[in-house]
Formats: sequence, C-alpha cells, structure tokens
Amino acid sequence: MVCVLFTIIYFRKNYVKVLIKSMKSKILIIDDNKSVLTALEMLLQTEFDEVFTLSNPNSLINTIKKYNIDVVLLDMNFQAGINTGNEGIYWLRQILLQDTSISVIMITAYGDIQLAVKAVKKGAFDFILKPWDNNKLISTLHASLKLRKSKLETASLQKTTNILKQELKQPDRKILVWESEAMQYVMTLVKKVATTDANILITGENGTGKEIVANELHKHSKRNEEVMVSVDMGSVSESLFESELFGHTKGSFTDAKEDRAGRFETAQNGTLFLDEIGNLTLSLQAKILAALQNRTITRVGSNMPIPINIRLISATNKNLETMIKDGLFREDLLFRINTITIELPPLRERGTDIMLLADFFLNKYANKYDKNGLKISQRAYKNLMKYSWPGNVRELQHCIEKAVILTDNKLLDQDSFSLDNNAHNSRGKIQFQTIEEMEREMILTTISKEKGNMSIVAKKLGITRQTLYNKLKKYEL
Repeated sequence: MVCVLFTIIYFRKNYVKVLIKSMKSKILIIDDNKSVLTALEMLLQTEFDEVFTLSNPNSLINTIKKYNIDVVLLDMNFQAGINTGNEGIYWLRQILLQDTSISVIMITAYGDIQLAVKAVKKGAFDFILKPWDNNKLISTLHASLKLRKSKLETASLQKTTNILKQELKQPDRKILVWESEAMQYVMTLVKKVATTDANILITGENGTGKEIVANELHKHSKRNEEVMVSVDMGSVSESLFESELFGHTKGSFTDAKEDRAGRFETAQNGTLFLDEIGNLTLSLQAKILAALQNRTITRVGSNMPIPINIRLISATNKNLETMIKDGLFREDLLFRINTITIELPPLRERGTDIMLLADFFLNKYANKYDKNGLKISQRAYKNLMKYSWPGNVRELQHCIEKAVILTDNKLLDQDSFSLDNNAHNSRGKIQFQTIEEMEREMILTTISKEKGNMSIVAKKLGITRQTLYNKLKKYEL
C-alpha cells in the first residue's frame, strides 16, 4: 500500500483566551490623600488579585513596568491648591505611551464634566467623583478590566497570526510517501502515540523527514485544532535564544520595539517542535529544561511567569546518549524530551520507497516546470536504487528537481542524475558543473562517511559547525 500523507498546521484562537484568563488582575491606585488610598485598597482587595498604591505619581511608570498593571485609578490633582487636572492628564499620557491596553480611570473631587470629557478623549476609560459609590466604582473597574483583557487578547492574536504567517510561508506542502516495512513500523508507532500527550524524540539522519513525522504526530493528536510551531534550534543564535523561545517586553533590549510572544507562548495548547535540539549548548539546554519542569516561561524584561500548556516534539540527527557521555548533553533534559523515541530509517534502507519518491518528485517538478510526460528509465531506476543517498529524501528531491530542469528529453536516463557512482562520464571527465556543485557533493560524502556527526563533518571540512548548517540550508540538504 502506498500512503501519501499531507500535513496541515491548524490554528484556532481559543488558546489566547485561556492564557488571558489565567493572568492575575492587578490595579494601581495613585492619590495624594492617604485616607483615600487606604479606603480604596480595603474595598478592592477582594476584587483584584493584587492592589498597589502610590501617594506620588513619580514612580508610577516604573511600578507599571515592574508589576504589569492592568487598571490604574489616577487622581487628577496632586499639588495643593491646583484643581486644573493638568497633572492627571499628563500622567494619563505617560501611562498610555507605556501601554495603550492599560485601563485608566480618573479620580476627581470636582464635578467638572468638561475636565472629565477631556480625560476620556485623551484615552481614559472613565472617571469617578469623590465621594464615590462603591457599587458603581466596582462595576466600572470590572468593565475596565474586561476591556484590558480584550485588548491583550487582540494584541496576542495579532502577534500569533504574524508568526504563523511566517511558519506557513512554505513553498511546498510537506508530504510523506512510503510503502516499505521500515516506514510501516514508524507510521504504526506514530498513530499509536499521537493521541497521547507524551513528549516525543524523533531521531534520524539529515533529510529523513523528521519534521514531516512531527507534523503527522500533531495532525493525529488531540491538539490538532491548535497550532504547531516549529523552531530550528541550529539556526537560533545564543544571544537571541531567550527572546525567540520565551518572548520579550518592549524596551527590554535595543531592538525590542514592542512586546513579542515567544515560540513557547505561541504554541499554547498546541505542539512545539524543537528541531535539531542536539545543537544546543549546555547553558541553553538548562533554560529549556527549566521551562519544561516549571511549565512556565518568563519573557525577557519581565518578571511575570506565564503558564504554558504544550505538547513537545523534539528531533535530532545526533546520538544524544554519546553526547551525554561526552558531557555535551544533559541527561535530565533527555529524560524530559524522550518519553517515546521514534527513529527514522535512512533512505538507503527503505528499498522501493526510493522509486516511489522518485516518481512523486518527478510528477511534482514536471508540473512545476511545465514538462509533463517525463519518465525515468529502468537503468536510471537501478542507479537510484544502488546509490547510498547520504542526504536522504531531501537529496533525492533535489536530484530529481535538477534533472527535470536540465533535461531536454522525455526520458530521464542514468546520465540525467548527478550521483557519486556516475560522477564521471565515459571519458573520465568530471560532470560537476560548478564549484558549488562540488562543494555540495563533498558535504554529502563527508556526512555519509561520518554517519551524520556534524561536529566531525565540520572539522573534516575545515569549517565551523554554524557555517556547515548555513551551507546545508543553502543547498537544501
């Protein structure tokens, strides 16, 4: 039986609502009258999770930043004898410059409707008059808190949507084609564990389709109506790691021009796929472990823990057990990420899957490049079957695409494919067309020889590991 499995990333907005509901409500009261502060603090202790008070507005902005305030009750006048309300308007502007989602309610002892209207026009949610009616005040505050959470939800959804648009900007739909016994075992295991919330570790050489299998796990899981977020750990720089994974707040570093949700937060209630997790340094491994153990993350520049509810899938082409022995990978992190291990076979062990994949990619690229009617000769099939495919399915895909682009015939023969076992023509002349082609083949050969150990491959080639990964991405390996 031939199975062609299409993976789809799902997205639903509900996860943001769950996150917003889990937040603690916090109110800040600013009034120069200490008796007013005491009375309001006693009244609102049962209405908010945390109540903060200030008798002077000078530390107002710092307090908002430090405690992530939701609602501000702001007096309009602080200096004795001055009743213009200009001070209150000034601090209202400063608050909204810091965070437009904060709900601000103005307090005034004078029933000046024009002043109140001015404050509302400047962005205040509402105003109350001293002395206040407790029930009306509480009702106003509840409405303002609801608006605050609605604004946060909208902002979070927009950020999530932007990230998802990037995630979904893939030129091709990801597929899995198979009929071999080796892949039959893999897919049986995938369907068996997909419906659980167990953390999965997918292992296998580069190009074997680890991300596609991760998508299959997500598609068949109970979280399949939520998003699956993928992170290539090999491409995340150490300096931006926390911002990328955990998010950051506005102003937390030079380029942090706005609040940004990290990948953990974006994957809330869905699946987080950490590809090439074996590339993480020990210090970064510790940060991932802490997030998984505590089930919370904290954005850079914030001290507010955010609860996370994700299904974790990781992948690597490395032998993590060997890395643990060499002191390069944390054993406690391995225990966290591999409740179940799924090992993908290399293409050379998948038998006739090679021909199935070759036909699939042939049809795909024949349609793409308007060369319909192409076929592969029997002699070419035999050569494809004999080749070791160090780059696995990804290399085969690249090989077929190149052959389709270059051919002027309807039949692709063995000479149509640039493989190691026919890299020379009958006259002994090298068929490589460019230096880049030679470099690509050299990388593939070294990867095959060193059995996918990227540290050794980089060393053998005389380049850094990061440069090696950049070249793998460049050549789509």
